[in-house]
Amino acid sequence: MNTLKDVTALIGRIALGVIFIAHGWQKFAEFGMDGTAGSFEKMGIPLPTLSAWFAASVELAGGVALIAGVALPVVGVLLAFNMAGAWLLVHLSNGLTGEGGSELVIALGAAALALGFNGGAYSLDRVLFKNNKVLNPVAA
Repeated sequence: MNTLKDVTALIGRIALGVIFIAHGWQKFAEFGMDGTAGSFEKMGIPLPTLSAWFAASVELAGGVALIAGVALPVVGVLLAFNMAGAWLLVHLSNGLTGEGGSELVIALGAAALALGFNGGAYSLDRVLFKNNKVLNPVAA
């Protein structure tokens, strides 16, 4: 076990998890699902109601799971998929930086994927799935 590596992975998971929780909570509580779906429709996102529920649920539950360190590979892939959709459907046409640019969704998706497959030893996955090579991958 590399304590420094594991602590920094935990800090990264907590920080990223808080960001995803905030974005998911915003969709549910501040905008409401009708408001989120309406916004998605205006942006041209297909199946706006279903997409809104998917995005909000993945962001909120995924953020909690990142912090807890549970089902990290699955959560990492779901969050990365969510951010890839945001990038392709909304942010790509806005360039990399500036108003509505792609840099945030790219960074969030890549970080979720990286931490999903190497989230460190301080996670529920390490406790619950010690012998499962999918949910407890060997650190690179």
